[in-house]
Amino acid sequence: MIPLAENDMTEFEYLDIERVEDIARVTMNRPEMHNAMNREMADELRTVTMALHDDDSRCIVLTGTDGAFNTGADLSVLSGNSEDARTLRKIASSLHRSIENLVRAPKPVITGVNGVSAGGGFGLALSGDIVLLAEDSRLEFAYPRVGLTGDGGSTYFLPHLVGLRRAKEIALLDDPIFPNDAVEMGLATEVAEDFDARLVELAESLADGPTRAYGATKRLFNRGLGRDLSAQMASETDSIARMTETEDYERGLAAFFEKETPEFEGR
Repeated sequence: MIPLAENDMTEFEYLDIERVEDIARVTMNRPEMHNAMNREMADELRTVTMALHDDDSRCIVLTGTDGAFNTGADLSVLSGNSEDARTLRKIASSLHRSIENLVRAPKPVITGVNGVSAGGGFGLALSGDIVLLAEDSRLEFAYPRVGLTGDGGSTYFLPHLVGLRRAKEIALLDDPIFPNDAVEMGLATEVAEDFDARLVELAESLADGPTRAYGATKRLFNRGLGRDLSAQMASETDSIARMTETEDYERGLAAFFEKETPEFEGR
């Protein structure tokens, strides 16, 4: 596991990792390529998200640097023929494992889209529990421009978030989606005028919450997409009963009756 002690900056070539108190912040940092992913960057992201899935942080923030979130696979390493299949499989495999780690993480995940998010970066942006957009950001499916199909979970997220008809529209017409439209469609949570300040505010708020309850709620939502109502409600019963074993439940209930704000510790 990667050591992510408080205030520690773990060294990677293409990712900056910072741990401040209970918040783990991952900044994709390949600005000369608009944060496009080569195999090494995709592998780093897989390694980091796997570590953060299991560590004691209480909120994960994923963002980019220099006006770009992530623009998918680095097309400059491709040849334009079937020899590229191996490279694309490697990048997609690591990216997909990263997205699974974020979606299944037992804590809130914020994707802070600070600029363009395209291709695999589009799916990566949508994987956040909270998706915060900068005013000058945009989302782009982008694959048809180079004759490829979607990856990064985009063909899963889009129909679930906006419906099948709108998902096909987004993919086939491939028009850029600007911040206010993305929020209206349900692709993003909000647009921030002061992006950096709002990103910190959201992360601190979520890191102060009942982390185990947040994680269990995420699992319920994720599993509920493929279940019938009775099975889902049975899981809800089991989950809410298990949460009574947590220290945060004890704190929360006591604070409720004392009319105070609970001080959760994530246990």
